[in-house]
Amino acid sequence: MYKELAQNGQIATQYVNFEGNASMDIEFNPNGSAYAIECITSPDGRIMGKMGHSERCYTDIYKNMPGNKDQKLFESGVAYFS
Repeated sequence: MYKELAQNGQIATQYVNFEGNASMDIEFNPNGSAYAIECITSPDGRIMGKMGHSERCYTDIYKNMPGNKDQKLFESGVAYFS
């Protein structure tokens, strides 16, 4: 499956070390995801599945954080490619 995702360009983001290399080290890949994959897309690129919980980058990260967390994910993506 990994090879197929990579060949299709469906791996959108990976956990990487300071050199930008995909890493299985817990310091950079806190959940130990296979092949350091954090986010994949559908073959047509229209659907994205994201693993990381970047809304939990604040204090009290061990608690459930109710409410909608606007992470500017799509706004940032549009700005990057514009």
